[in-house]
Amino acid sequence: MPYSLSVKAGGGNETSAMGRSEISNDGLRAAIEKSVTQTALFKEVVSGKSGDYELSVSVAKLTKPMFGAAFTVEIEAGWSLIKTSDKSVAMREVIKSTYTGGAFDSLVGTTRLRMAVEGAARNNIKKGLEAVAALNL
Repeated sequence: MPYSLSVKAGGGNETSAMGRSEISNDGLRAAIEKSVTQTALFKEVVSGKSGDYELSVSVAKLTKPMFGAAFTVEIEAGWSLIKTSDKSVAMREVIKSTYTGGAFDSLVGTTRLRMAVEGAARNNIKKGLEAVAALNL
């Protein structure tokens, strides 16, 4: 798309000192920006200033297992794309995604959980950007 995009992320948390994997707002924003840049979905991604469109992604729910051999993580995030010039809503959608990390991904449980959280976030970003790409802006 021949427009610039700014990205905001919210609803995330930093990973705790106890190693309980989370999704940080900065990490989510950076991953979305990287994905948009790699796919060339928008002309450019701008940081720290307003673009032609603003994409806001807010993690509403992150469900993780406490223990197990395979970890299935579920993410529910609100995706909103706003045209900054007139504040019109181009898209507002709840994107749900999952990812299951298997026992053979890592012997360490905290590592398997982190990998599952990252996989669910990747799937959510993929689904969200596919929804944006389907728009006629």
